[in-house]
Amino acid sequence: MTAATTKLVDCSLTINAETVEARVEPRQPIGDFVRENLNLTATHLACEHGVCGACTVLLDGVPVRSCITFTPSCEGRTVQTLEDFAADPLMNLIRDCFSEAHGLQCGFCTPGMLLTTRDMLLRGAATTSAAVRLELAGNICRCTGYAGIVKAVLLAAERAAEAGLVPCGMKQ
Repeated sequence: MTAATTKLVDCSLTINAETVEARVEPRQPIGDFVRENLNLTATHLACEHGVCGACTVLLDGVPVRSCITFTPSCEGRTVQTLEDFAADPLMNLIRDCFSEAHGLQCGFCTPGMLLTTRDMLLRGAATTSAAVRLELAGNICRCTGYAGIVKAVLLAAERAAEAGLVPCGMKQ
């Protein structure tokens, strides 16, 4: 008896502004691909069921769970991991606010939290504590209790609006 062989598929996509061409298994998650093939380790894999949000990446600018997004489905599309935002003024502001407001502890959920926060701020969705909690409902943190994270997001929303990096800030 022989083991079944998996047919590999060709895939071409853009990851962090670089064109990447590879032969991958049809069901290889993009999270595994960026970590194992490209050594981009900011994408953290935890539940591998799309529940915890630690593996969040941007696909054509939209947050997705990289553990349940198959690499071939990204054909011709753009994937951004946290590494792509090293020089991004908004992301740097968000990082500073997370540090200042104690919005991180062990750091495992942080990459997903940061990317989700950036998306939230760009959409003007971080308007109240309740709105932030709703937006972050898909990002699980087992350490902080969320108070520091919510405070960090609201602080980032306020400062980003003042700096003109996002459309609007908190509602009064």
